[in-house]
Amino acid sequence: MTDPQNTNPARPAKAKRAQGVYTLLVQVGRKEGDGLPDKATGAGLMIYASGVDEAEAVRETVAILKEADLAVLEVEGLGTIEEREAAGDEIDGEERKLMGRALAENSVIVAQMTPFYD
Repeated sequence: MTDPQNTNPARPAKAKRAQGVYTLLVQVGRKEGDGLPDKATGAGLMIYASGVDEAEAVRETVAILKEADLAVLEVEGLGTIEEREAAGDEIDGEERKLMGRALAENSVIVAQMTPFYD
């Protein structure tokens, strides 16, 4: 019996990779219509994003932030919850809840935004 999702019976169907949640620190600059405070020169965002790997989480995050008229300057990946704990980070209940939501909704969650001023 063949898999109806596999259109080429000579090639086995790809196994789905499990989603993870990645913590990202994103720096944004100014752009017209970005919604940042008037005198801010940019902002830093802490984001929880789901993806099969960190690269996918970064791509999805950047696409969503660009759609929201934010000028993404830099993205730093801090890893999964397991990687962060192994590095000694303490992760509180609220942070875990937001990470769980990002995973359940397959989404990008902005957990914190800090405007930058000169």
